[in-house]
Amino acid sequence: MARAARPDEDRAEAPLSDAHYEALAAMRLAMRRLQAFSESGAKSHGVTPAQHQALLAIRGGFPGRQAITIGELADQLLLKHHSAVGLAARMVDSGLIRRERSTDDRRRIYLTLTPKGDALLAEITQHNSDELRRASDAFLKFFRRLSTDG
Repeated sequence: MARAARPDEDRAEAPLSDAHYEALAAMRLAMRRLQAFSESGAKSHGVTPAQHQALLAIRGGFPGRQAITIGELADQLLLKHHSAVGLAARMVDSGLIRRERSTDDRRRIYLTLTPKGDALLAEITQHNSDELRRASDAFLKFFRRLSTDG
């Protein structure tokens, strides 16, 4: 018995336009430039790119919260749990974050920013904001192109 074709199997894929590839290339370049700029900015502020990303994940990774678990940090940074443990330990030692035991579940430990970590994140974020605005132009052009090539 022959299976019925799904509606999307019947139509041939339309070739992507040159404009689509050009927008994709521009967006990828903007992503790489933003990443390099951000990494350089973190280093110039005395932290590693991973520490900067951890500060950002703790401060803004979960809307309405400014505390996350090690497991959540690992998920946000795409790290293995043990790598997130080591990163957090180094950040605690440098005074950027602190560990706080949950009042609801004493087994659960949350990571929060210290005033030093919060101030540093604000400095780096301010430093990155102009570059992020430039990159967003390329991102928007790409997504507009994607929706019109649709």
